[in-house]
Amino acid sequence: MARRKFIKDLTAPGVARFSEIVPQNWAAPEKGQVPYRQLGSTGEKVSIVGLGGFHLGRPDEQESIRIIHTAIDNGINFMDNSWDYNGGESEIRMGKALRDGYRQKVFLMTKIDGRTGEAATKQLNESLKRLQTDTIDLLQFHELIRMSDPEHIFAPNGAYEAMLAAKKDGKIRYIGFTGHKSPAIHLKMLELCFAHNFNPATVQMPLNLMDAHYDSFQKQVLPLLLQHGIGPLAMKSMGDHFLLESNTVTPMECLHYDMNLPVAVVITGCDSMPILEQALTAARTFRSLSDQEVAALLAKSSKAAARGRYELYKTSDHFDSTARNPHWLG
Repeated sequence: MARRKFIKDLTAPGVARFSEIVPQNWAAPEKGQVPYRQLGSTGEKVSIVGLGGFHLGRPDEQESIRIIHTAIDNGINFMDNSWDYNGGESEIRMGKALRDGYRQKVFLMTKIDGRTGEAATKQLNESLKRLQTDTIDLLQFHELIRMSDPEHIFAPNGAYEAMLAAKKDGKIRYIGFTGHKSPAIHLKMLELCFAHNFNPATVQMPLNLMDAHYDSFQKQVLPLLLQHGIGPLAMKSMGDHFLLESNTVTPMECLHYDMNLPVAVVITGCDSMPILEQALTAARTFRSLSDQEVAALLAKSSKAAARGRYELYKTSDHFDSTARNPHWLG
């Protein structure tokens, strides 16, 4: 697809009008339940809240397992993880937690950093072993933070070819990608995906009350995903903890704002039982926000959002794990 046509399609009138593409009433059918949504065009149904994998490495192992079991027992079925989280410890803990029948209750996602076929295959096989499973439901190319990342993934003998082979072998069911640095990188990756006749199942990206004001994934990437039936996965609803440090928004406002977007899952890190309960409460109490409520939340966060001051994943290398570990790329 020519670059000019790609951008023209992206900015076509009406593409960003979410209400014309997706239903707005996404609350749980019964009070006190966790709502489920469709995952793009996959036909899968996933919980509105996903359990973030990185934070599971913070408490001790038994507490991590308790958090995972409690989340699943209360209706959260989307499990997030990555090959590189906490040196593999997050995957190891999740693998232990998903024994004894829990694996069958979840939609299991993990990510790999390898850009070459060799590195990607090695990391996938390690993830399968750690997670104690034969098949990962969703495998995502992790941390696209350089404009060169998409080209490396799609290069001959690259990660894309290797993951297609792994999918054919039954090791993974769906393929997607993630990144936190810039909407421009996501758009380049999507352009290459479409050029290779590949529609990713999912795309994961930062979506929050401050992203809406600054170099916005919500405005630049989300409409295109909806247009192509790709499942949007929201992360960094609180920017780790940095958005809260602005003293302009609360955790519940952050979570409900993201849930009000046309996304499949809001992935949030839970490193304690109280934080997990916060996420569950947000899901159980969510009701579609009015235009006036959304406008009020955006007005509260507008000044603090200037120049990405609290979105360090965009404006610094704070979250760039592959920049500090380039050998992971292969």
